[in-house]
Amino acid sequence: MSEVKKVEVKEAELVDSVEAETESQENVGLNKALDAYRKLIEKKVDAEPLTEKEQENLEKKILEIQEREVVEKIDEHDPVEIPCEKNKITIGPPTLTRFEKARIMGARALQLSLGAPPFIPIPKNARISLDISMEELEQRVIPITIRRVLPNGDYQNIPIDYFQK
Repeated sequence: MSEVKKVEVKEAELVDSVEAETESQENVGLNKALDAYRKLIEKKVDAEPLTEKEQENLEKKILEIQEREVVEKIDEHDPVEIPCEKNKITIGPPTLTRFEKARIMGARALQLSLGAPPFIPIPKNARISLDISMEELEQRVIPITIRRVLPNGDYQNIPIDYFQK
């Protein structure tokens, strides 16, 4: 029976030491940041030492920062779709961004180069599939939907027709 108690005590000590080690690892970044903050405040005074009142205020601010709760990730939120009501875009600008345009034109040009039928008559000045895809995008005939995602995971699916030209 005494062997079991010894093992339990050793396990408890091991758990405590692991918790203390992870806590100190987590605090390393905070401690570095607080040291940098302290040095920054002390240098602001043009090489004059801080008065007692200024030192007290500094220590209060540092203590306040240390006591803040750090929220790394909230697991309770499930991503939901934000509907497009009355052709209104609520996430991002009302026009296509240059990155969205590039992605759409590149994907469509690849489809055309692999033999997909064009949605418009091929223009006379079109030399490559990218020219055709640019013209299709200008005329808004590509049946595509853009998904814009917020940092919390919420998203909005926006048909290409809703964007301003």
